[in-house]
Amino acid sequence: AKLSLTYISDKYSVAYVTVPSPEVGKSIGRGLVKEKLAACVNIIPQVTSIYEWKNEINEDNEVDRLTEYVRSNHPYEVCEVISLPIKNGNPPYLKWIGDNVPETKCSGCKD
Repeated sequence: AKLSLTYISDKYSVAYVTVPSPEVGKSIGRGLVKEKLAACVNIIPQVTSIYEWKNEINEDNEVDRLTEYVRSNHPYEVCEVISLPIKNGNPPYLKWIGDNVPETKCSGCKD
């Protein structure tokens, strides 16, 4: 049987968020999935970030992990949250994302 699904370009995206520890990443990740703001969260350990903050070059070992929810629940004053549109992908996976992330407002976000 041939599987045929349609996909709307730019409907979904991949977001990257850095956090100070695996524990914070897991907490935010679980919240994103629970609030249906992400279909899946991948936690990638041992990411090294090199960045300028307040006129100093910093290097931190961080854990790499969506925008309103993350900002509301993140300990950093300015946290990294970027989103990249998905131009193409495995149709069953993209359908799964759509099934798990409805277009609704975040009920667990702090104001």
